[in-house]
Amino acid sequence: MKKFKGCWPTMITPFTEDNQIDYPAVERLVEWYIQRGCDGIFAVCQSSEMFFLAEDEKKELAKAVVSLAGGRVKVVASGHTAEDPSEQIDQIMAMSETGVDAVVLVSNRLADPDQPEELFQERAEAIFAATRGVPLGMYECPYPKLRLLGTAFLRDAAHAGKLVFLKDVSCSGEILQERIQAVAGSGLALLNANTATLLDSLIAGADGYNGVMGNFHIDLYKWLYDNFRKEPGLARKVSDFLTVSAIIEARAYPVSAKHHFNITGVPMETCSRALDSATVLNENGLREINSLIRMESALRHELGLPS
Repeated sequence: MKKFKGCWPTMITPFTEDNQIDYPAVERLVEWYIQRGCDGIFAVCQSSEMFFLAEDEKKELAKAVVSLAGGRVKVVASGHTAEDPSEQIDQIMAMSETGVDAVVLVSNRLADPDQPEELFQERAEAIFAATRGVPLGMYECPYPKLRLLGTAFLRDAAHAGKLVFLKDVSCSGEILQERIQAVAGSGLALLNANTATLLDSLIAGADGYNGVMGNFHIDLYKWLYDNFRKEPGLARKVSDFLTVSAIIEARAYPVSAKHHFNITGVPMETCSRALDSATVLNENGLREINSLIRMESALRHELGLPS
């Protein structure tokens, strides 16, 4: 049985004005995700600015999200940022002790994109051996460099039970089709991070969505996931809206998401450790977010969802 199906936001990290994690805002955010229908939360990921978090902060944030979720939805986390293989093992084991349902590896930590597949597989097997008993996922994080997984590696790891979760960042319908077939019959859940290919991947057998735009309208992704077979025409319309809306990912994210949350009922500072929040979101960007909020509201009304 696959344990990680459905729609999962990549959780952002709210910060206070003095650059500390804002745990009251974290609590409000987790509750918003759950009330909007998410099936799980991917915490301590790139959206969480994990490359800018200290090791203690990563662990405490993951513990807090697990506690706040309270078993209502599953929680996975990464925090896998080190370059040294021994430090990576330490990070994975420390994260496994926070209560998360799986620890998510970052593919570019195992090998650079231009390094051979044999090296990647050797390092992956070393991690599997050292963390035996820890449920593991894999994330093709595009920062600082994108390393896509080989289909043969993914197939073998899935059917051997070494991986149970994949955040797919291939953004390719052809690769998605190949991967869906390769992991069929295994316990690995393939969640697509890319909106443009999402609907077709769901039709082909993908297990759900896990991406940035879950921070703007996870409920619309959940509607698509629940209804794409029952209402194919309307599902395509929703997919088109989501695809065009996802262009805002390129607009000062995650500051843009924090601003969006502020307007839509989850108060938080727009502070970021990755970006200068005071300068990255100009007037044009703010107007785009306001337009998105109005269009979200109209689509929710059409779908019968709470505004």
